[in-house]
Amino acid sequence: MISARQRHLALTALTVLFVALSCSPSEDVAVPSPKGAAARYCTALHAKLPQTVDGLERATARPVSDFTAMWGDPAVKLRCGVPKPDVLTHGSEHYNPSANAAEVNGVSWLFEKQDDGYRFTTVLRKAHVEVTVPGKYAPEVNALTDLADAVKKTVPVGV
Repeated sequence: MISARQRHLALTALTVLFVALSCSPSEDVAVPSPKGAAARYCTALHAKLPQTVDGLERATARPVSDFTAMWGDPAVKLRCGVPKPDVLTHGSEHYNPSANAAEVNGVSWLFEKQDDGYRFTTVLRKAHVEVTVPGKYAPEVNALTDLADAVKKTVPVGV
């Protein structure tokens, strides 16, 4: 039989657990659906992602997926296995062969200004990795320095 004291301790423990889980940052992140080799590269990338990006602690992306990750609040969000950006897709109405791109620690990124920050997408890799960085973390490109090593190790160069 459970005593009143044991019941009280169990309820206290559950309350503490609930508060801890509800206080940890989590946010919805749209999950891409890569197939085949791209999915394998993304799963490998997920396993190599750093605990911190630009000084921001890793948080929980919802739904939980090997194709997404996030850091901080507001969140720096990573999605792996996204489609090729329209600005790089010949025939797209947004195609721009001279789109802004830069190399950061050996990884080439397309960068696109958003309403609040930037969206960066890898180019010349066998899977596209997209990172959105809120303007609060300007210069937004700093987040890429912490992600480049994991991308280089897990997502091969290729078209």
